[in-house]
Amino acid sequence: MDQTELKKKIAVVIPKYGLVGGGEQFALHLTERIAQNPLYDVHVFANKWKAVSGNVSFHFVPMIRFPRFLTTISFAFFANAAIARQKFNLIHSHDRIFHADVFTMHGVPHRFWVREVRKKRMSLFDRVTAWVEQRLISDLRCRFLLPVSSLAMEKISQEFSVAQSRVKVIHPGIEFERFNLPNRAEKREEIRRKFGVGAGDFLVLFVGMNFELKGLHPLISALAKTKEKLPENTLKLLVVGKGNQSKYLKIATDLGVSENVIFTGVLTEGIEEIYAASDVYVLLSGFDTFGMTVLEAMAASLPVIISTQVGAKDIVTDGEHGFIVAKDDAETVSAHLVSLFDGQRRARMGKAAMQKAAQYSWDKVAGMVVTIYEEILSAVS
Repeated sequence: MDQTELKKKIAVVIPKYGLVGGGEQFALHLTERIAQNPLYDVHVFANKWKAVSGNVSFHFVPMIRFPRFLTTISFAFFANAAIARQKFNLIHSHDRIFHADVFTMHGVPHRFWVREVRKKRMSLFDRVTAWVEQRLISDLRCRFLLPVSSLAMEKISQEFSVAQSRVKVIHPGIEFERFNLPNRAEKREEIRRKFGVGAGDFLVLFVGMNFELKGLHPLISALAKTKEKLPENTLKLLVVGKGNQSKYLKIATDLGVSENVIFTGVLTEGIEEIYAASDVYVLLSGFDTFGMTVLEAMAASLPVIISTQVGAKDIVTDGEHGFIVAKDDAETVSAHLVSLFDGQRRARMGKAAMQKAAQYSWDKVAGMVVTIYEEILSAVS
């Protein structure tokens, strides 16, 4: 018998594989590591993809984008139809489709997202998307739901009646060596010079593609309060990402800290060097299912200040790796920023954060998922 016939065929489903986005990168790193396992023949079903190795086979899945309400349901239909044309031992989906054995949930239930985070009425697109999600989660074939944080798991339990035995939290991994730069001092100096930050300035970092949702306003407020408390110190905030820059520059101007805030725009590469140049990372999201930037900052030896609505709080011990605060509590954020002006405290917390991040390797994540695969496969063999 041919060796390939002994392998278990795994179908992995995601609209965009290996492209920009936390879910896309999660699927990439996890799938590539599982594909290295000689026991598995891994096939990715996607609308768009970026091939990384020769270990994965790709299959195009069409998607109807107009009218918009057909986007989710068309991808689900075509993905399941394409998979059905071949014989697969297991389906692992990273998005809403009709049938799968494993569903990694990179977000929260769609109804919750629209109602509580976006605070909008359900459009036709939203209703169809929520229906497809409900169908997948209700399907008894779907043995395991894998939310990326306990915050996401909590929302799943609120929205759906599912047995807790089906739900397992699996956090993302991190490319630790990428962010734990050996030449950190050199890059720190280079990046600070590039953005006009002094060698002795206290640099606070914000990274996000949605300024409002990620809590830039309360962070700027905290910056202003910190400046009042420490008028003799030079304080800077580096804002990386995309949002209404003019709106937040006006907020900074009104609070008297416009000269302390630097907007870089979107950076397509070199983000690890930005972390190396910074002193503390702050993310005060109104809601963030996980927040990969928190884990990246920790790997770069930065203490972190995050809101209670950031899923990455699962891996942050308050007072050890940084601080966990209410999302709009600028006064408490300011107090923590003042405390981190102490270089020894900052170094101690940064080292602890780095050691914690080192525990979240993608190989470890892949091992956890493979254990789930084997449980499913052994039950049907």
